Amino acid sequence: MLFDMHTPLKILFIEDHADLAANLADYFEEKGHLVDTAMDGITGLHLALVNGPDIIVLDLMLPGMDGITLCRRLRQEAGGNTPVIMLTARTTLDDKVAGFASGADDYVVKPFELKELELRILALTKRASGRLARRLLTVGDLEFNLDTLQIRRGARALELPAIPLKILELLMLRSPGVVERRDIEQAVWGDDPPDSDALRVHMHTLRSAIHVADSPPLLHTLRGIGYRLAEP
Repeated sequence: MLFDMHTPLKILFIEDHADLAANLADYFEEKGHLVDTAMDGITGLHLALVNGPDIIVLDLMLPGMDGITLCRRLRQEAGGNTPVIMLTARTTLDDKVAGFASGADDYVVKPFELKELELRILALTKRASGRLARRLLTVGDLEFNLDTLQIRRGARALELPAIPLKILELLMLRSPGVVERRDIEQAVWGDDPPDSDALRVHMHTLRSAIHVADSPPLLHTLRGIGYRLAEP
């Protein structure tokens, strides 16, 4: 999902000051967003893992588990990549360094304007969704996760050797455009490509792997020019 000013967000506020938590919830719910609140760190971590918010606004000083520990556990133990904004009255450089070192993406000092926080939330979720989109390539029902190197065609998991895998990434990044043979050879072998049959063999391996019965072909050959990965 790509976020803009009109996209409803799932926002988790972890804040132990009851009045501030209520003000945050009222403001962002009036903007059309879905809001969860937690008054302590342990509940906050649970909601972060279970509900999958688009962004977390996290107080530094919390009962049960402080914000630094919570953010670190979210990043290291849960492998979470949800954007996190630290919200705190602490203003020293050491405090900010500790917040960013724990995995926070932004830092807002109390007191603050709700409009400023809203703009920071929108900017951060937009950047995060852009990074996510670039890390998951899709062409039709073919998916390639660049972080895990997992490939799926529909419900079927696929496996590829290293060179066809690299070719697939290039073709998906350039889809639906045509990638010339020399561009593929340059990307795979640099300035010292092997004989012309080598690329043909790797393309055959790639075509065989991503071909699924009863599904339309995605890899198309333009003879004498190159290859194109796209839906028919």
